[in-house]
Amino acid sequence: MSETRSVALVTLGCTRNDVDSEELAGRLSAEGWTLVDDAAGADVAVVNTCGFIEQAKKDSIDAILEAGDLREHGATQKVVAVGCLAERYGKELADELPEADAVLGFDSYTDMSAHLRAVLDGRSPETHVPGDRRTLLPISPVERDVDAVALPGHGAGGLTRTRLDDRPWAPLKIASGCDRRCAFCAIPTFRGAFVSRRPTDVVAEGCWLASQGVRELFLVTENSTSYGKDLGDLDLLEQLLPELVAIGGVERVRVSYLQPAEIRPGLLRAMASVPGVVPWYDISFQHASGPLLRRMRRFGDADSFLELIAAVRERQPEAGIRSNVILGFPGETEEDVDVLERFLVEARLDVVGVFGYSDEDGTEGEHLDDKVAPEVIAARVDRISRLVEELTAQRAEERVGERARVLVEEIDPGAGEVSGRADHQGPDVDGVTLLTGAVDNLEPGSLVTAEIVGTEGIDLVAKVVT
Repeated sequence: MSETRSVALVTLGCTRNDVDSEELAGRLSAEGWTLVDDAAGADVAVVNTCGFIEQAKKDSIDAILEAGDLREHGATQKVVAVGCLAERYGKELADELPEADAVLGFDSYTDMSAHLRAVLDGRSPETHVPGDRRTLLPISPVERDVDAVALPGHGAGGLTRTRLDDRPWAPLKIASGCDRRCAFCAIPTFRGAFVSRRPTDVVAEGCWLASQGVRELFLVTENSTSYGKDLGDLDLLEQLLPELVAIGGVERVRVSYLQPAEIRPGLLRAMASVPGVVPWYDISFQHASGPLLRRMRRFGDADSFLELIAAVRERQPEAGIRSNVILGFPGETEEDVDVLERFLVEARLDVVGVFGYSDEDGTEGEHLDDKVAPEVIAARVDRISRLVEELTAQRAEERVGERARVLVEEIDPGAGEVSGRADHQGPDVDGVTLLTGAVDNLEPGSLVTAEIVGTEGIDLVAKVVT
């Protein structure tokens, strides 16, 4: 048996990366590695990077630099970069960032243990050379062979994840990649074409997560509304939801990232009618001006989006609806921003992420004319952000008097605070519910009914109903 070595996984970015890190943790643990929480106490730090937007790239590079500093102050001997930034830039990243002892792409994940041992032994694995991962599979979804490409987080070979936290919710990957060609997004080039996980694999992993104490399954992918198309059944997500909520111990199932142009009436009916599927709709609008959306290579406009929102609330008036919007895409006019502003006022969304556009390598947007000046983008972001802050606070206030099911997530005995999330609140970015009243016997994972009695911005204050 080889000498026991320790590894720490530092994860940046989205919940999909969380799944990938836990799969890597499972692989390394099975190969005899000791997993540690703090990179300073590990032989090797593996930084699972994000390569989505400029700020995410910066955060990932900073994490690599910080891990590199630990070689002087901690037990860390080597630093290895993996994840989306490593996959996207590969050798370029390695050349510009000598603090990383190796830069490895997704194809290296199945042999990660061997690569890390080689690095610790002073041998450098071949640096990843990036390419367009969309070209690795046929254009036709039904002709795709899932065994032909590396798909992080898909549990290849029946691999079991190793949980890296003890939260009562967990992301569960149902697919990877994207077939859309949004002009501002580079994700398909480094995550590849859309590939669904088979329902049996998704349910099996859901059962395993439930056995680990998970009470909420958070279904993640680049585009949940495409699920099943490569398996020949676009209704597959509607069929999968009842199977997931039937898993013993699972109380809530949450569906993320819905493309408005692909949302089907059957999916809306299933999400509203299957007990245990929470009334939470993560809809990727990105803007509301029809002409600008066409330029973005997207579909829809303010009127069609408002009709979709109305259809959701007709079935579930209590539903939480969140989205993201981009300001400053090339060609955006003041009239486009006015359309977006009016849409947001009418839509009454619960949470809106506001982002300023920046050119992304390899995207169509990078080569478009009519660029918006950076100072104009900043002003528009500020304008819409201030509007969103006001509107979402108002939306939260509208919920005062409602009853909500709250999953307890954190307890701070010192401060006497207990917090969690209501059904309509997504993880990490949608605010929390602060619980009052009979909270002494609660613990993380408890699911309680509470009456909303106040707000703090988008956060809610609710009294437990006994």
